[in-house]
Amino acid sequence: MSALASVAGRRRLTQAELDLVITAHERFVAGKPGGKRASLRFANLSGLDLSNRNLTEIDLSASILDGTRLIRARLERANLFGCDMRKADLRQAILIRADLRGCCLRGANLSQADFTQADFREGQVAIPHARKGLASLTHEKRIGEADEVNFSGATLDGSQMTGMSAFAADFTDCSMRGVKLFGANLKDANLSGAVLDNADVRGANLEGANLQGAVVSGSDLATARTSGANLTGALASPTPQASARAKDLFELMMANHAWCESGGKRGTPAKLDGEDLRPLADKLKGVRLTAMSAKGACLVGLDLSGAHLQGANLEGADLRCCDLRQADLRGARLAGANLTKADLRGAHLSPLPLGVGRTTAAGLASARLRYTQFQVADLTQAAFDDADLRGADFTGAKLAQASLRTDITQAIGLKP
Repeated sequence: MSALASVAGRRRLTQAELDLVITAHERFVAGKPGGKRASLRFANLSGLDLSNRNLTEIDLSASILDGTRLIRARLERANLFGCDMRKADLRQAILIRADLRGCCLRGANLSQADFTQADFREGQVAIPHARKGLASLTHEKRIGEADEVNFSGATLDGSQMTGMSAFAADFTDCSMRGVKLFGANLKDANLSGAVLDNADVRGANLEGANLQGAVVSGSDLATARTSGANLTGALASPTPQASARAKDLFELMMANHAWCESGGKRGTPAKLDGEDLRPLADKLKGVRLTAMSAKGACLVGLDLSGAHLQGANLEGADLRCCDLRQADLRGARLAGANLTKADLRGAHLSPLPLGVGRTTAAGLASARLRYTQFQVADLTQAAFDDADLRGADFTGAKLAQASLRTDITQAIGLKP
């Protein structure tokens, strides 16, 4: 398979023509009468606007999308093979399992986009003749190009980036669990705060890269080139001692669960301050951990969905990429905690009743909440004073009487 690499021979669409094609495509995706799947191969869509459109499974291979606006567009399983996407705006777009092989993304803004299991690998690109155009083609292999691209806050879990060039790209606070970076060029890239659990970095060029505070557990950096890289505060795999404690820690949590189930007659609240809880993985899903204390504990990537954490003390804890969907965090203490890229959709952080006329509000003062998902969460009376809300999404959240004495200009769903 090959794709063209220049504008030669491409049909230039107007915004009105494009809108008609996409409207029919959206009807096709929704299964409505009159729908037709869009095939816009070899098209010139530069500078046009496809923001907020449903482009699921669209074929845009070999097209020019230079400067195209695709903010919050849905591009699941889209064919973008060999596209020229320089300076495209893909903020918060959804590109799950999209085919981006051989794409040029130089200068694009991919902040907070979802590239889960997307393919950025090498592609064979067709080059039209300078005078004869499409009538005479030559072919060359082209690596995925993402030099100096803004990926900040994006999700790249399980994506294929083998051999890709992302020189000096910004991967700040990205979720990159299980990403394939074999032989990729990330020289001078900013990976500070990124979560690289079980990433394949064999032969990757990480020279001069900033990995300060990154999570590199399960990633063998010894197989990568790391000369001059900043690994200050990088979080490695759990130690053998932490793994050995997993059984005892789980028993403490089960005692907490029993304490909740029996109304305090059996068991006791768990005290897990400073512990590395990562070896517990998904064992805490839905567990009753009311009044648990895990100050300064490491819970990176844990599945705590549906967990009962009323009144829990999680001050200063590391909860990056945690799944806290539908969790009950009423009255929880999360001051200074790191919840970057955590999922709190539908979570409950409203006040916890303590008795007649007495409640305690959830506290998230000075918490790091970059790119945290709070959609449809109940945040009534929650305190966010001095919290870092960059990229946090509050769409549809209940915020009655919440305290937001902090910078909210870079948050989503909040009005200054």
